[in-house]
Amino acid sequence: MPAQIRADQQPQGVQWLSIIAAIASITLVGIVYGLSTPLLSVILEKRGFSASMIGLNTAVAGVAAIAVAPIATPIAARLGVATTMILMVALAAISFVGFYFAEAFWLWFPLRAVLNASITVLFILSEYWISTASPNHRRGLVLGLYATVLSLGFAFGPWLFSQIGSDGFLPFGVTCAIAALAAIPLLIAMGESPSLDNEEGSEGSSFLGYVWLVPTATAAVLVFGAAETGAFALFPIYGGRLGYSEADAAMLLSMIGLGNVVLQIPLGLISDRVRDRRILLLICALAGMAGTLLLPFVASYWSLAAVLLFIWGGFIAALYTIGLAHLGSQLSGRDLASANAAFVFCYGIGMTLGPQAIGIGMDTAGPSGFSGSLAIFFALYALLVGVRLVRRPRRA
Repeated sequence: MPAQIRADQQPQGVQWLSIIAAIASITLVGIVYGLSTPLLSVILEKRGFSASMIGLNTAVAGVAAIAVAPIATPIAARLGVATTMILMVALAAISFVGFYFAEAFWLWFPLRAVLNASITVLFILSEYWISTASPNHRRGLVLGLYATVLSLGFAFGPWLFSQIGSDGFLPFGVTCAIAALAAIPLLIAMGESPSLDNEEGSEGSSFLGYVWLVPTATAAVLVFGAAETGAFALFPIYGGRLGYSEADAAMLLSMIGLGNVVLQIPLGLISDRVRDRRILLLICALAGMAGTLLLPFVASYWSLAAVLLFIWGGFIAALYTIGLAHLGSQLSGRDLASANAAFVFCYGIGMTLGPQAIGIGMDTAGPSGFSGSLAIFFALYALLVGVRLVRRPRRA
């Protein structure tokens, strides 16, 4: 079995150069992702492709994430974390420019797979680097800062797209330049790149073993992926069925993202002070379930719904942040890198399950199926955490 983290493996202080480099790099990648997603969809629509075909091409992103996650750690162990990340930045930039020159639609599928596979590896390794550079008593704060800055990067991408448009080579050139900038902080901090020596981990452990090693962390990100992706995909439909205009539904959806940005650092600070982060994960799950069950009762009042979704968005996003902090407190070395890969793998599964489950719920039970389906995800996770807390109490 993979080894638990030892006290002497914990960094004694925050390694700020490593953290700033990893956060700066992945934030620039977040801008690229936030800009490229609407850009590619708009271009395909202009070329006359149907929404279902655009959706099919976009779905390759989740498949690529699930496929590449198991091999991210072995690649980084061979090449080095910083070197692998720089290569992935280059691969993302090259594949993205390829969309501009690819006239045949079928070429967009391998290009999308390469682009999102490289971005997935960047996320896995950046989160591993941030975790290893943070002592346990500051990890929640650092990961809260990471989640906040990354969320701002995701939000900046669509805004930048609205400014430069989709015509010509300009949006591709700008996106490629931003991706290239992501390599600069990695080059600066390359000397502090964490190692992935085989003796620090369990080379013989299977990838799926890491999914089950810290289940409260990996299940947290699966539920977050399901809730976030499902809500963003189907809330506009839910709002429309309740009588909201597209603009009002979009504003309510933005409140979820705003709660994500504002509440991550406070909740991260709290997670550094609790005895067992699983308790806070349980609170987040219960808050997520309560929010979804309350939504039908306040949905007729825009202001109340906005406040509820703001709080709800912050707590469900904390499942990712605190789950990642909990993962980092349990493992070290190659085990932590492999578990980070399993973490992202589970996020991809959640992205796949969430929209389907919520869509089926809405088709079966009408608008109430939106809240009911989400509540089931949170209830099952709360049950898992409760059982783990009882069966495996935190050791002193």
